[in-house]
Amino acid sequence: MNMSDAMSKKKTGHQFGKVGVLFGGRSAEREVSIMSGNGVLKALKSRGVDAHLFDPAERSLAELAAEKFDRVFIALHGRYGEDGTLQGALEQLGIPYTGPGVMASAIAMDKVMTKRVWQSAGLPTPRFLVLDAHGATREELRQVPDVLGLPLMLKAPHEGSTIGIAKVAGYSDMSEGFALCAKYDEVVLAEEFIRGRELTVPVLGAGRTARPLPIVEIRAPEGNYDYQHKYFTDDTKYLCPAPLDAALTQRIQALAVQAFKAIGCEGWARVDFMLRDGDNEPFLLEINTSPGMTGHSLVPMAAKADGVSYEDLCVEILASAALDLAPTADWKPE
Repeated sequence: MNMSDAMSKKKTGHQFGKVGVLFGGRSAEREVSIMSGNGVLKALKSRGVDAHLFDPAERSLAELAAEKFDRVFIALHGRYGEDGTLQGALEQLGIPYTGPGVMASAIAMDKVMTKRVWQSAGLPTPRFLVLDAHGATREELRQVPDVLGLPLMLKAPHEGSTIGIAKVAGYSDMSEGFALCAKYDEVVLAEEFIRGRELTVPVLGAGRTARPLPIVEIRAPEGNYDYQHKYFTDDTKYLCPAPLDAALTQRIQALAVQAFKAIGCEGWARVDFMLRDGDNEPFLLEINTSPGMTGHSLVPMAAKADGVSYEDLCVEILASAALDLAPTADWKPE
């Protein structure tokens, strides 16, 4: 019996109580979150769970408290849902939730802080510079390729789903790419470009129970895995399990779990890599603490390759819902 079977048998249907599926939200990824939330809702209902949709962009925290959910499945992506702010509110309300807690969510949402944590833990991530989105001079921009080489990547550190990202092929592209990313954030992350294969590894569990799912390789048209190719076309090819030898597969999966733990994640997350051409060295790009659950999403794809259905995956994630700070039984408001 795998872990999913065990959790599904331990807690199913009414045993979860009243469940809220938080979706939509106010971030740039609202459209994707709506698709994820509806998918999760349908899956949980098919397993007998008393699940209900709740959109924080349209309803207040007071209404969330009034619903008296026993636990919630966070299917929000991006700011105000994946960045620790909502997790903090749920801690205050005493509602167990899926995915990492306040600190891990906040760190993981910031690509710069994530890379700094990984660097401090001795984990491989591409070289980078941080630029002031509103104060970087033309001369500072021209110096970035001298440090990181060309091509390079520019990213808005607090966005996801390839929103606010630009590939810079030459010095003349720096200003335009920088201006694009600066629309979304206060700083812009300039990152060394790793030429190679794009991989992702979902991780489920916490602490000693944290386990990787099969690796997914992403092959987008001309290497352009943008928002459209992620969610709305069938042009991107996905190979799962990725065609890698056993030793390299184990190395990358182990690195994914290390990256997950270094940030302080629990419940579930998805770790993105580049595997460099020539020497097959893996580099950590980012970690997503509330990954997509749409028909094109990668966590369900990896779970399926591991023999876990979409429905059972949703139940396993829901079963892991918890609070960072358990409420004390004797606490009373003054």
